[in-house]
Amino acid sequence: MRDIVILAHVPTDSVNVGFIPAAQRLGLSVVLLTDHAEAHRQYFSQAGLAAYPHEIVACDVFNPLAVIDAITCHEQIPAAIFSNSDHLQTSTAIAAEYFKLPRKDWHITYRAKNKAEMRVALKAQGLDMLWHAVVCDPAALARTLDGVPFPCIVKPREGVASQQVSLSRDRAELAVQCAAVWSIQPGQPLLLEEYIAGPLYTLETLGDGERLCVLGGFQVKLSPPPHFVELEASWGTGLSPEQEAGVIDIIRRFGIGFGACLTEFVMTGAGPRLIEINYRSIGDYREFLLQDTLGLPLFEIILGLYAGEPLPQLDIAPGAALIRYFTAQSAGRLTGAPEAFDRRADDIRITFKPLRALGETVNLTHSNKDYLGVLRGTGTDVQRLGLEMDRISSGLAWTIGA
Repeated sequence: MRDIVILAHVPTDSVNVGFIPAAQRLGLSVVLLTDHAEAHRQYFSQAGLAAYPHEIVACDVFNPLAVIDAITCHEQIPAAIFSNSDHLQTSTAIAAEYFKLPRKDWHITYRAKNKAEMRVALKAQGLDMLWHAVVCDPAALARTLDGVPFPCIVKPREGVASQQVSLSRDRAELAVQCAAVWSIQPGQPLLLEEYIAGPLYTLETLGDGERLCVLGGFQVKLSPPPHFVELEASWGTGLSPEQEAGVIDIIRRFGIGFGACLTEFVMTGAGPRLIEINYRSIGDYREFLLQDTLGLPLFEIILGLYAGEPLPQLDIAPGAALIRYFTAQSAGRLTGAPEAFDRRADDIRITFKPLRALGETVNLTHSNKDYLGVLRGTGTDVQRLGLEMDRISSGLAWTIGA
């Protein structure tokens, strides 16, 4: 049995419930490299899981040289090296290049992860001239203030999950927001960006290096500013083919072409304006929703690309899909929460997964890390699915004590 090396940071359902079972179904033995080996060992100590890695290896997965060293300790070159982590795309690509395996271009993964480099690359090609600047301390912020167009966005240059992302309406707010980040992480590079008003969309693509397939996209509902927590996503952008083609043209010219990619953008009167390029598959349980609504073995298809398989012809099933996130409104100890369920009625399937355990302490971060639970549903009729999701949502409640 050939090995697939999967790089992981913290345990995630995307890897443990999605990609590892998919690898097993493809006849691949999983070697899991991670800087959180004990946390993964504890997770896989549970009985009754769908699949288990053959081996869990402690490794500084953020360091591509450490990844290469760990892989050379094995007797054979793996069939594939893969990661679905935002943080680890570049390490994965460099290691795969060393072993001459199918991969993304590490220059592109780096530019996608480093949001300032993404802006520089887009601007150099005349694709998006959004104003931006990077500041790492109060002195740099003071030198930049005169040129900042307000309102502006401030966020970590390499952040994830909307953490520490906020809208600044004036100099005073910007100074306070930057100081709050630097009080916790001194010297943290912060990206300041011109704010783009408008509805937020995503576009999901798969590619084998030659052919790029559009799976579709989501319309995303966010919390009110100054924070940007994703609260809901409905399948189907409703955009015209010309608008969608504009997004595809941008990411192709940026260098996207292999594996999965999630592109976030705002559609304006002048066309699409990119927010982020996440060069991996979508997360926060939308990957499972996507697989269900498309009727495709999505995890297997993605891993197949890394094993050298061409992108297959995809017969994408039309359908309705909706996901809703429930966020904590206060900090404290979680004393009451709904239990998991999976309900089916006619053509509608709705699944609820709690994301916090009873007794757990909840700290507000004003990001996706505040999620208490996630409700996802699929069906054939958008309106009926929405009404059923509303009905079930009204019966879900949490109790958080002081």
